[in-house]
Amino acid sequence: MSLTIDSVSKRFGEVRALDDVSLEIQPCEVFGFLGANGAGKTTAMRIILDILRPDSGTVVWNGRSNTELPRETWGYLPEERGLYAKMKVLDQLVFFSRLHGVKRKDAEREAREWLDRFRIPEYADRRAEQLSKGNQQKIQFIAAILHDPDVLLMDEPFTGLDPVNVALLKEAFLEMKNRGKTILFSTHQMEQVEELCQSIAILDRGRLIVSGTVRDVRGSTGREVVRLAVEDDSEMPWLAEIPGLRVTRRGQDYSEAQVPAGFDPAIVLQAALSRGCKVRHFEVADPSLEEIFIEKVGRVDDSERTLAPKVVRQ
Repeated sequence: MSLTIDSVSKRFGEVRALDDVSLEIQPCEVFGFLGANGAGKTTAMRIILDILRPDSGTVVWNGRSNTELPRETWGYLPEERGLYAKMKVLDQLVFFSRLHGVKRKDAEREAREWLDRFRIPEYADRRAEQLSKGNQQKIQFIAAILHDPDVLLMDEPFTGLDPVNVALLKEAFLEMKNRGKTILFSTHQMEQVEELCQSIAILDRGRLIVSGTVRDVRGSTGREVVRLAVEDDSEMPWLAEIPGLRVTRRGQDYSEAQVPAGFDPAIVLQAALSRGCKVRHFEVADPSLEEIFIEKVGRVDDSERTLAPKVVRQ
């Protein structure tokens, strides 16, 4: 039941959008595509969906070529808005569902249930153009899943959503996963990937830079980071005085430093305690996905820069 992308390449004129990319995505897995703008994420999704054909390579789901699979196998949430502006929300949800063979009565019932879950039941009779961008995004998500696809692909699904709606969409992700669905999504928001994904792939200019489980990718650098939060000394200038330590972040909530191989992280904790600091949080961890992304890709656009992971205080 795995989704296998084998040696896929695609060129648009002089631009190589994908360069011999191979991946295997396990069933019932949430998989994250990471990459800067133009890295090839959207092209990869459209090839999986058979919207585009690769110049070489194959895509196989459950032992069958994607070119032979029925359309209802896939659910797709594109980054661009794809709703009919003048059409009422419920009417177009039923319309999209009917295109995938769902009976009208079943489609309407399921659509209303999802509108209730997303806290917008009153929008059923509104035109799409009357909705905010965030609510349009929720409608597109419902349209992508009403026919109960085996594989759900989403291009930047959190775009335009406030924190409450992000939480609602995350709940829907987990429900789809628990139903046995395989989920692929692209995003620039690394914290979403760390929270939701079991595995990831980082693409850069069409090339696969790294792939694997989140745990393995984070552990692949062979180094650790220390995160420390203390009261009344948020800058902790003395951190830089500890031999071998490289401070990578200073902030009001916590500071972070990379530690070299063989370094005992307890030295940092002991240094804080010896100065009379009241330690609120101390953590030894692998580098974040954002750090690995910047290291592997070598750059990050302003539009892709995200906040460092939050510290859970103990």
